[in-house]
Amino acid sequence: MMRNAFAALLIACAAPAGAQTAPVQSAPSPAPTRLIVEIYRIAPGQHTAFLEAIASYDEANRRAGLPPRQLYVHSEGADWDFMLIQPAETPENKRAALDAAWQELGLPSGADFFLQFRTYIAEHSDTFVRGPTTAADFLATRAQARR
Repeated sequence: MMRNAFAALLIACAAPAGAQTAPVQSAPSPAPTRLIVEIYRIAPGQHTAFLEAIASYDEANRRAGLPPRQLYVHSEGADWDFMLIQPAETPENKRAALDAAWQELGLPSGADFFLQFRTYIAEHSDTFVRGPTTAADFLATRAQARR
């Protein structure tokens, strides 16, 4: 069921109601990036605290020269509240800056991070993906692997 809701969300995000479709141009796609998709159902009464925590993590990213997480907010359908999409790894040349920003902001780490962050969550799932890409570009990788 969550997979169907996720597919519906992607379709809804790709073509907002009333949007006109531009002609498809064949531009080269950037190499797909390894991302993590996190889907959260938030514990009762913890929605604001969850978003405040995510905003503070995004501030650490900003200070380190990294982009914020992409946040999607549930509007109808399946039983999740928020979806985050972000790179699965921190670039090597940004790790020290991210650690410093995290510390400057007084954000928890290690077991403290795990225990604090879990207070906001009733349920979640993580999925690692590669993208964005197109069906044609992904299929083309089949031929490359056979060479």
